[in-house]
Amino acid sequence: MGFSALVCVCVCVCVLVLCSASPVKHLQRNEPENNTPIIGILTQEVDSEAMKIFGKTYIPSSYVKYIESGGARVVPVRLNQSFAEHEKIFKSINGLLLIGGAVNLETSEFAQTAGIYFRLALKAHDEGEYFPIWGTCLGFQLLTVLVSGENLLSKTTAENVTYPLNFSSEASSSRMFASVPSDLRKALSEEPLTANFHHYGVTKEAFMSNEKLKGFFSVLSTNIAENGLEFVSTMEGRNYPFYGVQWHPEVNRFQWDPRYNFPHSSNAVRISSLLAEFFVNEGRRSTHYFSEAAEESSALIYNYNPVHVANISAYEQVYFF
Repeated sequence: MGFSALVCVCVCVCVLVLCSASPVKHLQRNEPENNTPIIGILTQEVDSEAMKIFGKTYIPSSYVKYIESGGARVVPVRLNQSFAEHEKIFKSINGLLLIGGAVNLETSEFAQTAGIYFRLALKAHDEGEYFPIWGTCLGFQLLTVLVSGENLLSKTTAENVTYPLNFSSEASSSRMFASVPSDLRKALSEEPLTANFHHYGVTKEAFMSNEKLKGFFSVLSTNIAENGLEFVSTMEGRNYPFYGVQWHPEVNRFQWDPRYNFPHSSNAVRISSLLAEFFVNEGRRSTHYFSEAAEESSALIYNYNPVHVANISAYEQVYFF
């Protein structure tokens, strides 16, 4: 997991116990439920010299398993394709996951390609369609850049540590935590269930001072970095099905390297499972589909074999492209 300054290597004022009595904000749509959702995961440039021998871009298998465990299939969205090719993929999948990692948030191919899907999703939603996007760690940071139009990151190191979430007043009415039972919401606010692997983040002050960000996203939680700064750790779109976590829910069930603080308690596993199901269920609201069965089959992650990289990486397995 390489870490650097414009990237994620991939919490808060008062801690609130979310109560189920609060109303949940829904994005009104009347889509029929899609029982065969397919989520795209955007590949990312390989930054590790040790892994470059396997390919130029990658997806850690933990993200693939995370989405599959929520009830969806996965399509790897490869970089270096034309806009027309990406537009066709967009119309075929039911949501997009932006992974954590270590690339430039403004100039990388990962960032530029994410921008294509972000703008397509905005346009689709405004025209009455549904297309969710989830950003984890670097993906979270990238969403803030895409919305604000600038890089607002500052040093908020939380490296290889686990935290409870310091919920905001908006968390109790959020979509993301609506299906989380009250006992687990309480545990999430008291127990270290969220794994953090980042050196940079968006402080609450910077977030709330930016009119674009504050208007687009609700802050659901914050945390305190090692230097004492308060950073935004969870957010969701006010009017769009876009979600971001500065922490890593996928590691709770699918990463095991003993050198890292991956939370594996029963509550850590429960919250990871529920969030995976939540995002996949958001994808069920999308009516996008592949026009041909053969095209769909050839696009799925099943056509690729993961490589065991535990001896050179914090990941157990990685897909390379």
